[in-house]
Amino acid sequence: MSMDVIPAIDLLEGRCVRLYQGDYERSQVFSENPVDVAKQWVEQGATRLHLVDLDGAKAGKVVNLKAIEAIAQAISVPIEIGGGLRDRSSVEQVFNLGVQWAILGTVAVEQPQLVQELCQEFPEQIIIGIDARNGKVATRGWLETSEVLATQLAVRMQELGAAAIIYTDIHRDGTLSGPNIEALRELANAISIPIIASGGVSSVTDLLSLLALEPQGVTGAIIGRALYTGDILLQEALRAIGPGRIQDIPPNLGFSSFA
Repeated sequence: MSMDVIPAIDLLEGRCVRLYQGDYERSQVFSENPVDVAKQWVEQGATRLHLVDLDGAKAGKVVNLKAIEAIAQAISVPIEIGGGLRDRSSVEQVFNLGVQWAILGTVAVEQPQLVQELCQEFPEQIIIGIDARNGKVATRGWLETSEVLATQLAVRMQELGAAAIIYTDIHRDGTLSGPNIEALRELANAISIPIIASGGVSSVTDLLSLLALEPQGVTGAIIGRALYTGDILLQEALRAIGPGRIQDIPPNLGFSSFA
C-alpha cells in the first residue's frame, strides 16, 4: 500500500504561512518566497503540491496569481489549488497558469449546478474541498458554517462528477493533534471516489494510521505545519507511506530553515 504525501503551501499576501484552525488572526509566516518552498519540497521527493490562496478564500476570487503562476512554472510536479474558486472564469484562470486540479469548496454548497458544469467541462480536474466543523461544512474561507453534513455533500459531489474529495477537519488543522480517523472512515464508507486527508497530521504515526484507510479509498495525505516545524521530515513520510521514488534522494536533505 502507498499514499500520496502532499505538502501544503498556504499563500497569504504572497508569503507562505500557516493558520491555526483557519484563524487569519493566528497566522505564522514560514517563508517570504513560496517558490523556493515549492522547489525544496519537490527536491525532497514530493510528487504533488497543495496550494491554498487564503486571500482568495476570503475575497471570493483568486488573489495570489503571481505566486501561483511562479510556482507552476518553477516545478515539474502537478499542483492542486483551492481558495476563491467560485466561478468558471476563476477555474479556467488557474488551469491556464499551469495548475492540474481546481479545488472547489464554497460553491459545492451554494452552487452545485456550477460544480456539475465544471466537472463536465474539465473531467478529472475538479476536486471538492470539504472543510468540516463538528461534521458540518464550513464555507467562505471557513468564516461561515452551513447546516450541510460533510458526508451528504460528498455523496452529492460524487454524483455530480467530482474527481476526488479533500476532507479537512477544521478543529485539527494547524494543531498537530492528529487526523480525524473516525470522520474519514465514515466518509470513505459513503463514497467510492478518492479521499485526501487534511488537517492535524503531526507524525509518521499519524500517517500510518491514515495508510490503514487506504483500502477504503483514502489515497493521500496533505501535510502542512508539521513539515514546516520539522515534526515530520518529508523523506520520512515518503518512506513510511509514499510510492517509493524517495530512494533516489540524498538522505541528508532537510528543511531546517523552517524549524
